[in-house]
This record gives sequence, structure tokens and C-alpha cells, in this order.
Amino acid sequence: MLLRRLSNQFWLAGVLAALLVLAGCGATTPARGPSADDGRSAVRGIDGTGIPPKALTQFERAAAVMAAGDLGKAEKRFTDFVLLYPDYPGAWVNLAIIHAGNGHDDKAREAIDSALAVNPDHAPALNQMGMLHRRNGNFLEAEAAYLKAVTVSPGYALAHYNLGVLNELYLQRLDAALQHFEIYQSLVGEDKQVERWIKDLKRRGAVSQQTANVAD
Repeated sequence: MLLRRLSNQFWLAGVLAALLVLAGCGATTPARGPSADDGRSAVRGIDGTGIPPKALTQFERAAAVMAAGDLGKAEKRFTDFVLLYPDYPGAWVNLAIIHAGNGHDDKAREAIDSALAVNPDHAPALNQMGMLHRRNGNFLEAEAAYLKAVTVSPGYALAHYNLGVLNELYLQRLDAALQHFEIYQSLVGEDKQVERWIKDLKRRGAVSQQTANVAD
């Protein structure tokens, strides 16, 4: 069960790249894919102006390369992007995902810090900060980052998912895990795997309650 959850967690981090094509430079990510418009209205800089069309094209191409799995080329393209347009946190977040995937946690942290310097309430950056802390065994710091992500962006499903994983597998808080998995499920719609986890958590909770009642 642990391996399944962790594998799915890394898969979700990869999916984030595709979501960032549409909302990569804004403060939030759609809970279930693109919104009704083409996503360009969500692409914003720190001053609220739209990203230049040339930059948007450059960003989308880099994200497409990343989604295709060519992380070396994607890293170069996003690095080039942030040199020209450093005020778009989504690009820094994608760089953080690439660095973390390559095992370069120091570089990942630098990229996350750069994103948060632009926008301290950028939910995808906070989520990546949480994942980085979790991988390094800093579970309470991970929880704080995830919780801030869902505080500033309650509909940011990935952070709720990660809170579910963290609470169940690392903090042993089954009630909190159930709560966040149920929120995740309500945001993304039907997810068969998470639905099974929810049923399992409810079963374990019921068994625990019965045991407590017998002990009393």
C-alpha cells in the first residue's frame, strides 16, 4: 500500500507539469483539468499583467517537452525561460520538479524558494516544498507547507492528496488522512484508487473504535 501511494504521488507531481501549461504562472491550479476558457487568463505575473504571447509559447513548449519525458531538454528550456521571465512562479515550480526527479534536492529547494519569492502564496510551489520536506523526513514541515497550500487555495487537489498520504503513512493520523482524501475525491471526481483507500481507512477506523469500546 505504501509503494502504491508513493508511486501515485510521484505520478501526480508529473501531471502537475501538464496543469501548469494552463495555469503555470498563476496562484492556483484547476482541480480537474482546464477551466472553461483556454487558461491564458490564469497566466499572470506579479503585477497582474498577462504574460507576453512569445513567452507563453516558450513556456508551453517547455512544458510539452517535460510532459513527454525529456527532462534534460525541459530543464534547459525552463532555465532559459526564467532567465528572461523570472517573475512567473510556475516555471520555477517545473524546474523544482525536474531537479527533484533527478535527485538534486538543493537545486529543487532553490527553485521553490524562487517561486515563493515571486508569490509566497503560490499553491503549487508550497505543495512542492511539502514534497521535498517529506522526502527528507521533515514530516511536520511538510504538513505545514501542504496546509498553507490548501489554505491559500482550498481547491488545490494535489495538496489534499499529499496531506492524505502524509497523515496516513507517516503521521499515523487516520482521521485526518480520511478527511483530505475525501476532499481530494470531491475536487477531482471519481478516482477508483483513492476510493479504495477511503473505504480502507473507514474500515480501519471502525475497527479501532470497536477495539476502544471493548477496552472501555
